[in-house]
Amino acid sequence: MKFKELGLEPNLLASIERSGFEEATPIQEETIPLALEGKDVIGQAQTGTGKTAAFGLPMLQKIDTTNRVLQGIVIAPTRELAIQTQEELYRLGRDKKIRVQAVYGGADIGRQIRGLKENPHVVVGTPGRLLDHINRRTLKLDTIETLVLDEADEMLNMGFLEDIEKIISKIPAKRQTLLFSATMPPAIKNIGVKFMKEPEHVKIKAKEMTADLIDQYYVRSKDFEKFDIMTRLLDVQTPELTIVFGRTKRRVDELARGLEARGYKAEGIHGDLSQQKRMSVLRSFKSGNLDILVATDVAARGLDISGVTHVYNYDIPQDPESYVHRIGRTGRAGKGGMSVTFVTPNEMGYLHVIEELTKKRMTPLRPPSEQEAFKGQLGAALETVEEKLAENGLENYLPSAENLLEKYSAEDLAALLLKTISKDPTDAVPVKITPERPLPSNKKGFNKNNRGGGSNNRNRNKNGGGGYRGNKNNKGTGGSSNGGYNKSKDNRSAKRHNDKKRSFVIRDNSN
Repeated sequence: MKFKELGLEPNLLASIERSGFEEATPIQEETIPLALEGKDVIGQAQTGTGKTAAFGLPMLQKIDTTNRVLQGIVIAPTRELAIQTQEELYRLGRDKKIRVQAVYGGADIGRQIRGLKENPHVVVGTPGRLLDHINRRTLKLDTIETLVLDEADEMLNMGFLEDIEKIISKIPAKRQTLLFSATMPPAIKNIGVKFMKEPEHVKIKAKEMTADLIDQYYVRSKDFEKFDIMTRLLDVQTPELTIVFGRTKRRVDELARGLEARGYKAEGIHGDLSQQKRMSVLRSFKSGNLDILVATDVAARGLDISGVTHVYNYDIPQDPESYVHRIGRTGRAGKGGMSVTFVTPNEMGYLHVIEELTKKRMTPLRPPSEQEAFKGQLGAALETVEEKLAENGLENYLPSAENLLEKYSAEDLAALLLKTISKDPTDAVPVKITPERPLPSNKKGFNKNNRGGGSNNRNRNKNGGGGYRGNKNNKGTGGSSNGGYNKSKDNRSAKRHNDKKRSFVIRDNSN
């Protein structure tokens, strides 16, 4: 369904069109009409399915821009997600001239206070910082008409239930409440009963989740082999925008330095970086000044960056559900993506458990040779030369070029140009990545029958055989199996409210 069929205002449609979107995602198609009717909605869908626009567009449509008071609030679990949400709401509300302010920990509170004094229409924030502003009386919620709880299950996992209840107690009872969550544990249902009025529950069926659009591969290799194999894959696949996941902060720092030493535009983010540095790196990545972002799981939580074509899991994640979050950074907005996971021989059991979770087999990938990587580099260099020639603007250089052609052949000059642009893997700077201990074979939470790894029970080809698919012109769009997952860990239930019992209207599309 196209956005113009959803009953949205022309100025919102103009902003949507400017952002390059036409077709609504399933969660948007199901929830936007209900929210526009003023109903409370619980939206259940995975990360990367377009939830921000699903709750953002109805909230923005409802705002009266002639009334300079706070009318909407979005509570998010992490500062990264709060910033991402603020940026997207700003883009969606730009033509309507809606003011959106983000407040989160780790940033200058004085600047946030000054921003709140300018009377934004919408505030997006993390629970702790929102409460801080409420207690300072720099944030008053008595004019709120729309409350959004984003990534509600994550907020409960992080222990924010009490903070959320305190914030909601300051918001008028006469309001619209929109709650979005990847899973539906009892505590989330209790929030629906306690704080919402007969919410409609929209659940997006798993086959429409983003992992279906992602080609998933694995490379079986020893720890010391991973870096060279990964850089050869980068040369062959020539991804446009890449995220590399490492298990530890040290790993992230070493990978970022190693990639930079080999001529790739890469930087890392993890929890030890200052907020200013983290935001600087993310801005560079989003703007295309960086090709590769190296990150830990924690640092990447809540990131919503469009255009990521490849995800490399340098280390297989300790938590199998983290795998789904990692690969969900690509394959967004209906576009295909590719993930490659490096697995040491005794970590193969983890791979099998991930496959059980995603209901999708990963394809073994044969590492390219140095010669194949060199061909990939030459191919990328030729593309660069053709792009630069198309830009033209060579007039000032032609006289010098004619002088060079009197001394050297055109073939030698062209070869020198390609050598200058491309990287020869045989001349690569040696990079040593500190070895990490492999994950324990009896890690809690993984299938005990898969202990010890190995691939005997699947008859896998040890040397791969899946090729090294995924070049820039042929990314593929994945298979048809279920890429979603359900978290098994329930949160501690919230206390039931003694108000009269409220009910859910279930709209379950999962069958």
